[in-house]
Amino acid sequence: MFFVDTIETAGLGNRSYLAGGERAAVVVDPPRDIDRVIAAAVRRGVRISHVVETHVHNDYVTGGLELARVTGAAYLVPAGAAVSYARVPVRDGDRHEIDPAAGLVLRALATPGHTPHHTSYALDEHGTAVAVFTGGSLLIGTVGRPDLVEPRLTEPLARAQHASAHRLAAELPDTTAVLPTHGFGSFCSAGRTAGESTTIGAEKTSNEAFTRDVDTFVADLLAGLDDVPAYYAHMGPANTAGPAPVDLTPPALADADEIAVRLAAGEWVVDLRHRLAFADGHVAGSVNIEAEGQLATYLAWLVPWGRPVTLLADSAEQLAAAQRELVRVGIDRPAAAATGEPSGWAREGEALASFPQATFSDLAERSGDGVVVLDVRRDAERATGFIEGSVHLPVHTLHRRLHEVPEGEVWVHCAGGMRAAIAASLLDAAGRRVVAVDDAFDAAEKAGLTVRAR
Repeated sequence: MFFVDTIETAGLGNRSYLAGGERAAVVVDPPRDIDRVIAAAVRRGVRISHVVETHVHNDYVTGGLELARVTGAAYLVPAGAAVSYARVPVRDGDRHEIDPAAGLVLRALATPGHTPHHTSYALDEHGTAVAVFTGGSLLIGTVGRPDLVEPRLTEPLARAQHASAHRLAAELPDTTAVLPTHGFGSFCSAGRTAGESTTIGAEKTSNEAFTRDVDTFVADLLAGLDDVPAYYAHMGPANTAGPAPVDLTPPALADADEIAVRLAAGEWVVDLRHRLAFADGHVAGSVNIEAEGQLATYLAWLVPWGRPVTLLADSAEQLAAAQRELVRVGIDRPAAAATGEPSGWAREGEALASFPQATFSDLAERSGDGVVVLDVRRDAERATGFIEGSVHLPVHTLHRRLHEVPEGEVWVHCAGGMRAAIAASLLDAAGRRVVAVDDAFDAAEKAGLTVRAR
């Protein structure tokens, strides 16, 4: 009897898998913090015999190379991926026995589209496919985006995505469980996923790759592509070169004087506390990215690559969790850190900064007072509706475009509050008067604000 355990990396919207029988197992698309994977194998009492990659990842640093080294497992990587380290090159049709006693064989299926070399893996039990690990190929209700490799390849890869989905549907039973890596909030997904689990049969009736002809599918896929996080440009090269082992030991602690020096040097000091606590009082010049939000995605997207980062956290536990998230996207070591209360992070005699929080009802009461309404959602979100007269600067571009924000008091909003808090902290650090709207965008029209659609 086989098993499949899911290893969630919720902050990045990805899943890894441990699958096998009573004695041995394979790990698919492992995260960089491999201790979680090893712990899952220990709980199952199995040996990790194989570690496989569906593709060279663009959205996170893989733990595959290190996991294979530590466990002695065979490291399977698509043959078309030009990596710099020794591995077992995988080609279409290759088979690898995972647990012979359980009749488990991993079978490679070339599924280009997300990348040219993308490979899915069917898990066969006694000759029948019971699951397929689809990486960034066939997702739940959608497919992986085809625009992360090279602009000239985007349309050909989109067409390849359609063909790859149909190949999986033609060659695998309808009952085969579809187990993608991306699609649970990942920016590698070309559309929204629908649900937590699926099968080949379910996707054939609902996935856009099957419900649309190839030309319509490609046109809609390309039209719906959203912004690519800036840090993706660094993930592929890191994975091609071979990531180093991670170091999760606590960083050096910074006192108030060191924090001030780092801010003065133009380094990033990131406050991980909840946005309401940050708004009430924080070190002037610090940026707020909540530890409980999409910390890795937004910090790696915003910070100039390689710029030293100091983390301010409620507790040692929050700091450790943040470190773990950040190594997954190649931010390996914080320059320094501090925990506790913001009063201990500011030098004696220096007042903490603060700014107001508000709702869309509060904003409606100020309508006509000449306030600046700043929308920091992504383009695709704004296309579905926006507050009349608002200025649009997506949060991931704001740090480079602060000069484009009109003069006056800035009321900043997103879809729910987390990104508005990031934007408000950037504006506050730049010396602007700011109010962070901590409210769901659905409430804007109900509050009496005029919402228009493009």
